[in-house]
Amino acid sequence: MKIYTKKGDKGTTGLFGGSRVDKDDVRVECFGTLDEVNSTIGLLRVKLGPEHAWQLNLHRIQKDMMDMMSHLARPSDTKKVNTNPLPTDGAAFCETWIDELESQMTTASDYFLLPGGNEISALCHVVRTQMRRGERRLVSLMRLDTVDDAIPAYINRLSDLFFTLSRAEMDKAGVAEEKWQLFLYKRFKKAEDLPKTEDPAA
Repeated sequence: MKIYTKKGDKGTTGLFGGSRVDKDDVRVECFGTLDEVNSTIGLLRVKLGPEHAWQLNLHRIQKDMMDMMSHLARPSDTKKVNTNPLPTDGAAFCETWIDELESQMTTASDYFLLPGGNEISALCHVVRTQMRRGERRLVSLMRLDTVDDAIPAYINRLSDLFFTLSRAEMDKAGVAEEKWQLFLYKRFKKAEDLPKTEDPAA
């Protein structure tokens, strides 16, 4: 079978089930952005090397992304059944890994950070921001069609995970974080913890 079909030469592409839409359709924008994310995760895995401790989990995420993209490519009114598994435990998987990573770090996650640090940390931030863009496209799609709740929950948690992975890499490498400012809820808590003083104008 040849890789080229010529069916998309005029700007349309096929969805799961056989219908065709423009290549800039919101559905295609959604799973296409997640495809971009998946490719960047692949680059991250290459940079890490085959023996790195993150490889197994990142491999799972890449497979889950492929499965989610296949479900997003299927309009809800399509009769053809998608037999690819839906990763319903994706958000919980991310939370478990995040908690494990944070328990091993020497500093808490209290600040917005300037992306960077070293190459691996910076790549994690690239994945994080691409994932957020994919999430925005996903929300646009959700206004038009039904999406299983497991998918937006997983995508949302994945961006949190890659923020944590960036911090874990810097912590392990002994690279100082470049902090911007406290998370908003931390700023409110800090203000609440300040001692109350008398108002001289009262």
